[in-house]
Amino acid sequence: MRIAVLGTGSVGQTVAVRAAELGHQVTIGTRDVTVTRAGEFAGWAAQHPEVGLATLSEAAGAAELVVNATSGSGSLPALAAAGAPNLAGKILLDIANPLDFGAGFPPSLSVHNTDSLAEQIQREFPQTRVVKSLNTLTAELMVHPRQLADGAHSVFVSGDDAEAKRVVTDLLTSFGHTDVIDLGDLSTARGTEMLLPLWLRLYGRLDTAIFNVKVVR
Repeated sequence: MRIAVLGTGSVGQTVAVRAAELGHQVTIGTRDVTVTRAGEFAGWAAQHPEVGLATLSEAAGAAELVVNATSGSGSLPALAAAGAPNLAGKILLDIANPLDFGAGFPPSLSVHNTDSLAEQIQREFPQTRVVKSLNTLTAELMVHPRQLADGAHSVFVSGDDAEAKRVVTDLLTSFGHTDVIDLGDLSTARGTEMLLPLWLRLYGRLDTAIFNVKVVR
C-alpha cells in the first residue's frame, strides 16, 4: 500500500519506519523539503533511505492511505496544505490529539465534550474517509504493541466509513495489535481524545510512556 505520513516528528518517523518494514511504500510529507532535509531530520533520513520525503501535497496525492501525525494544533493547516483534492476519497488515519500547551504542562484539550479534532477534520474535508485510532498510545506502542504484556492491551478505532475502518484495522493488526475495538462512528473519537488528560497523568506517575489500558469484558 502507498502510505503518506504527514509529520516529520518522532511519531511520524516511528510510524513511517514500521510501515516500511512491513513492505508498504512510505513517504513522509513536509511543508518544505529543502528545509527539512537541512535540519535534524537529515540524520534520521540517512538511516532510513527506504522512507521517501516529499511535500505535503505530493505525498498525499500519491498515497492510498494518509496518516495525520502532525501536532493537533497544526493538523488542519497541514491538511489544507496537502490539498483537499489530494485527500478526496482517501483514507485518513488521524492519530493526532488536540493538546493545548498555552498554560504550560500538562496541556489541556483545545477541543472536547461536544466535538473532536477528528470530526473537525472530517467537516473540513468531507470527501476524505477519516478514521481515528492510535492516539491513546505512545509512538513505540502504536507500532510495536507486543513489547508490552505481549500485546494484551486495547486500541480503538472510530469512523463513519466501515471499509476505511477495516483497512485501518488490518494495518493495526499487522503492527501486532490483537484487541482492536471499533467504537462506532466518528463522534466516538471525542472519548479517545479525552483520554489524553488521564494518559498524561499516568505518564507522570509511572515515569514511562510504555503503558496502556485493557478493556476486560
